[in-house]
Amino acid sequence: MKTVYTGKVWKFGDKISTDLMVPGAKVLAHPNMSPQEAARFCMSANRPDWAGTVQPGDLLVGGVNFGCGSSRNGSGPLKALGIACVLAESISRIHLRNAVNTGLPTLVAPGITSFVEEGQRLRVDIASGEVENLDTGKTMRVQGWPADSPPFQILMAGGLDEFMRRKVREAGLVGR
Repeated sequence: MKTVYTGKVWKFGDKISTDLMVPGAKVLAHPNMSPQEAARFCMSANRPDWAGTVQPGDLLVGGVNFGCGSSRNGSGPLKALGIACVLAESISRIHLRNAVNTGLPTLVAPGITSFVEEGQRLRVDIASGEVENLDTGKTMRVQGWPADSPPFQILMAGGLDEFMRRKVREAGLVGR
């Protein structure tokens, strides 16, 4: 995976719950639904046609307590839609962990909601934490993922499943 992402911003407010990302009545009630099918309902309660307008490589900016609510993996539908990176003022701990395990680069970025408007373009380096607003030319720094950290290594592998597959292959345990 890469460490620098450039894309158009979709901006959401505070307390965006995982229930908005994975609506129970639309998704959980249908356990055989593929991640791509489930993604069609992502944010449908507050933005009914959002999932149909998102483009691969777009970025999501959220406010305070992004990913609050249940332990549903809200990063799954975001990744299935092609969201390249998420930045939010603050992020629920379990949601941040789910994002890493899913392989969706996600950064805590205090001040991000006043730094960018919806539709503007950002360049985000998840390792250094440098965020550049390509429309205004302004930059800000947030805490990136240290290259030697386990979360960074999981993100670079594309998520926990692929990270573990690589570890098993490296250890020569395949076929045992």
